[in-house]
Formats: sequence, structure tokens, C-alpha cells
Amino acid sequence: MVMFDYSSERSDDILCIDVKSFFASVECVDRGYHPLRALLVVMSNAENDGGIVLAASPKSKEILGINNVTRKYDIPPHPDLIVVPPRMTRYIEKNNEINQIYRHFVSDEDLYIYSIDESFLSIRPSLALFKQKTAYDMARTIQKQVYQQTGLYVTIGIGDNMLLAKLALDIEAKHNRDFIAEWRYQDVPNKIWKINDLSDMWGIGSRTALKLNKMGIQTVYDLAHSDFYQLKEKMGIIGEQLFANAWGIDRSNIRERYKPLEKSYGNSQILPKDYLYRHEIKLVIREMAEQVAARIRRRHCQTGCVSLYVGYSKYETAEGFSRQLKIPPTSHSKKLVAYCLELFDNYYGGQAVRRIGISYSKLSYSSDIQLDLFEDPEKQIAEEQLDYLVDKIREKYGFQSLVHASSLLDGATAIHRSSLVGGHAGGMEGIQ
Repeated sequence: MVMFDYSSERSDDILCIDVKSFFASVECVDRGYHPLRALLVVMSNAENDGGIVLAASPKSKEILGINNVTRKYDIPPHPDLIVVPPRMTRYIEKNNEINQIYRHFVSDEDLYIYSIDESFLSIRPSLALFKQKTAYDMARTIQKQVYQQTGLYVTIGIGDNMLLAKLALDIEAKHNRDFIAEWRYQDVPNKIWKINDLSDMWGIGSRTALKLNKMGIQTVYDLAHSDFYQLKEKMGIIGEQLFANAWGIDRSNIRERYKPLEKSYGNSQILPKDYLYRHEIKLVIREMAEQVAARIRRRHCQTGCVSLYVGYSKYETAEGFSRQLKIPPTSHSKKLVAYCLELFDNYYGGQAVRRIGISYSKLSYSSDIQLDLFEDPEKQIAEEQLDYLVDKIREKYGFQSLVHASSLLDGATAIHRSSLVGGHAGGMEGIQ
């Protein structure tokens, strides 16, 4: 049986810090409510019955059973429930403010921003500097500092590595009175092996859990005591990683940033309704292709491969299609639109469409213009310069300062989406 020697493993003081019900808590504080006592939900598209909850305050979850994906029609009526629209710009501002607090305690190399409401900190180098005896003392100090400056509560997991800190946060800290939990290597048998639902384990989704179930592995204890070689044979390197994680092993270094082998830029959206007409679908594809083209020009790169994803309505029998096309390197909007529409025309079968995604990969970084020998060079240069001029105007005056007339037609989404942040409202609606 494969086992691990913890004495030879990296042991650090890692904090995994999560802002409790982040979006909802920010809204509570801005409105003068206590974030742990108010009944408040942040809801996108609240004007529709199908509006979805993006965040719910702890009391809303406790009293009304609301989750972060609850639909408007599933929310039980309550006279004290406050429903507010999302303000993504505000949440980004608060995220920056909170991470600046973390930077007071650790260097940039020891801070890893995991998501908009969650960060990892390596604090061992800072303990002596701040005269803290233990990792727990430092966690309490940071917790109090965040509350005093922002009025927000944070939960903290402490561990020898990032995995243990994350599990301590997700499984225990959120339920403790002080919102802090500490999991070390010696706690693995009494902490990690007690996790009965595999999907509660960081890194195991429902599909992976189902695959493990079919192998006779029902709990994390089963995973830790399974046949390592069989796991490796059936699941490859993922099986090795899962086995190690079940023993609390995580050899990642917070200072070593992951660099993807290949970068790509893309955009995707869920349409506000099922699109039935080909011309409306092509209008949205055109808008998205131009938006992503502007992104790669901003980074002085050209793409050699375009990808188009079209997801069909839930009422269709087929799910949709995803196709890509290798092209001569370019960042020219007109050409990229044409390539995306070519993919659409070649593979679309007339179904109702609800989701569209476009991405550009095989990137080459250069500010030079790639000329086509079969086209007029002066015309190509003029069109390239026009693209950059449009980008410059929109960057200075906003996207809506210069749009295609087609973006005013029914079915177009670019103007509406230009005011969104992360796919949701980014303004100050609802705040006086």
C-alpha cells in the first residue's frame, strides 16, 4: 500500500481567506445593515420570474433556504427580504481594498488571489515581523483588520499547504464560532478521512465522484485506502493527484505561478431568449467576434485559430457544436468576423440557439501588419488603421460612443453587454 511520509513534505503556514457571502455582505454594509443579520439577496434580472440569486446573506440562507443559484420563483415570500441588483464594479473595488489589507501582512509573492472573494496567504515569513506567536494569532489579526476597515467578516482556513487550508475553510471554518479552522498533517485521519461526500473534496466534481463511485470508492477514506496503481491506470495523473490529496498532500508552491502553455482570448454569453432566426444569431456572432478582436489588438497580438461554440436551446434534442478553424495570423475585425460566420454557416442546422462562445488562440505577438498577397496592401493597411481608430475612440469615450447600426436591431446584445461587468450589472443601481 502506498503511504506518505509527512516529515519529508513541505510544511508551511498557509491561510485560505474567504469573505463571507461577499456580494451580499458588501450590499448590506453599503446600506447600513449588519451582514450577518440582514435578509438580503443579490439577484440578477430580478425583473423576470427567472431571475437568479448571485449571493445570499447568511440569514437568507438560514431562514429562507436560499442558495446562490436559487431562481426568483423559488424564493419564499418574506416581508423583511431585501432584493438588490448586482454591482460588479463595486465588488471589484472591495476585492482590491481587501487584498491591499492582506498586502500589509505579506509580500506579493506570498499572496495568491484565487477568486474575487478568496485569497491564499503564506504567513510564516511574517509571523516574527508582526510579533505573532502562531498562525492562528495572525489569522485573528487579519480577520479583525478586515472587519475594522470594511465592516466585512472573513472566514479563514489554516493548513500546512494550500489544500489543507482550503479544506479547513470549506468544511469547518464556516461553521465555527470564530470563523477559523486549522488542519495539519496530523489531522488528516480525523478531518479529511471523515469527509463522506466525495464532491465536498476540493478538486472533485460530480462527474469525477461518479467515476470514483463506479470503482467502489464512496468516501475520501475509501479513496485514501484504494489501490493506487489501479487508480493511476484508470485515471492517469488525475488519479495520482486525487490519491495524494486524500492524504492531505499538495506540493504546489504559492510563489510559483502557473503559466499556461498557450493563451487564448474569448467571450461567451447566454442569450436572453432562444434565438430562432439565422440573421439574429449571426448578428450576435459578428458583435462578439469584433469585441474579442479588439481585445487581442489591445495586447498587440494576432490569432492563427478561431473557435466558435453554439449551444442550442434546452428544447432541442442536440446540444450544439464547437468547431475551430486555422487561419493566417490576423487581428483584423472584418476578417475574423468572416471566419466565425464561415464556421457558423458550415455547421449550423437551423436549431434554436441559447449560448454562443468565441475564442482566438495560436497567438503571435507583434505590432506589424500581416498583409495578404492577394489583396490590395493599401486597402489592408487602411482597414487595420480603422480598427485601431475605433478601438481608441471606444477606449476613451466608451463602447457605446461608436457602434454599428446593426447593433441597434432586435436581437443585438453588444450595447447592453457593454455596461456589464463579468456578465452582470456593474453600476450603482439601488444606492441613493
